[in-house]
Amino acid sequence: MPRTTNAPASRKRRKRRLAQAKGFRGSRSKLFRQATEAVDRAMSLSFIHRKQKKRNYRRLWTTRISAACRQRGTTYSRLIEGLTKASIMLNRKMLSEIAIHDPHGFDAIVEQAKANAGS
Repeated sequence: MPRTTNAPASRKRRKRRLAQAKGFRGSRSKLFRQATEAVDRAMSLSFIHRKQKKRNYRRLWTTRISAACRQRGTTYSRLIEGLTKASIMLNRKMLSEIAIHDPHGFDAIVEQAKANAGS
């Protein structure tokens, strides 16, 4: 009995993996084994970097809010404390956008936070 190799499925699997490696440099996009290793690494790092992206944005927003607070004579931690006590529910993304695009509105928010931070 002749040996079967399941060639159509194997070829499809290899073509799919090489298609995922399209755009990689050199043998990483041409040879199956290198492509497999490169794609596995890329997938692993893409998962990690999706998580890091969220962290990096939150850091950016915090830095922007902190800089805006210091211009108004307070600190980031005092602002957040005052907002919490005043029950002002604004996330850091919105606070940073307000600080950039609406300085007068941010002034009002800081004043409310200062008033509630002491109490």
